[in-house]
Amino acid sequence: MVYFARMKPFILLGSSTIIIFILISAVASINKKDEISEKHLEVVLRNIGHQLLLSANDSSSRVLPVKKVNENTYQLSFQNEFRFVSDSLINLVQREFQKTALATNYIVNLKNCQKKETVLAFEINGKAGNLTPCRGRRLAVSCYIIEIELLKANNFNSIWLLLVLIPLGFIGFYVKNKFRKKEEKESIVNNNDYIQLGSFQFYADNNVLKTGDKSILLSEKETKALKIFAENINQIVERETLMKEIWEDKGIVVISRNVDVLVSKLRKRLTDDNAIKFINVPGRGYKFIIE
Repeated sequence: MVYFARMKPFILLGSSTIIIFILISAVASINKKDEISEKHLEVVLRNIGHQLLLSANDSSSRVLPVKKVNENTYQLSFQNEFRFVSDSLINLVQREFQKTALATNYIVNLKNCQKKETVLAFEINGKAGNLTPCRGRRLAVSCYIIEIELLKANNFNSIWLLLVLIPLGFIGFYVKNKFRKKEEKESIVNNNDYIQLGSFQFYADNNVLKTGDKSILLSEKETKALKIFAENINQIVERETLMKEIWEDKGIVVISRNVDVLVSKLRKRLTDDNAIKFINVPGRGYKFIIE
């Protein structure tokens, strides 16, 4: 249970990271799926133009190159004048778009070439409803331009998702740290396995010194040294003993000066209690005294 409690913030953070990655990947995949290849779009639009000419019994006229008016609007034009029934265009566009899964929402404008006036218009929109007011009209022989505007769906942009998730990530990191510190504090409070050193409680398993509401985090070497001194109060602890148990047993070669520096750090850690002293015994080591 203790192990699980300590691992809980890391499990939460790992789960959050996986969820964020899945969300970003999913949104990126959706946006990528919604992108339409320009070449594919041109083929579909040219086929619409070709089928429209065939419905007008014109198998010889040519469909001119597709023009891109703006990001979402494309223009179809033809080599020769012709005539057709409005329903032919409406049904043809709907059928081709459904068959190729090109778009579900769009607006079609039919204009004459000379005055650029709209002579026919309709909208297919799953949300707003379809508008096809010009059905049944038989158009005169003329030069026509067909403009097709693809209405973009309001997909959630991955950039906005990132803008939301980044601050959430910082919040999660902050909460994780708070959670970790709280658990460490609770584990110390609930832990009766400590050594009383003057006014200090020494939690060797947690690398913590505690006095009143003050907690001091010790390094691994400081904890090891203080534990040796605590087990030998009022006795001389040889320098060689400290060097061997703290460093040399781990394969690290040090000099006597390293012991002096470590003891100096412990003195600073314990300055809140004047009854605790480290007495230097020349040529031998240190004596840890609690008066």
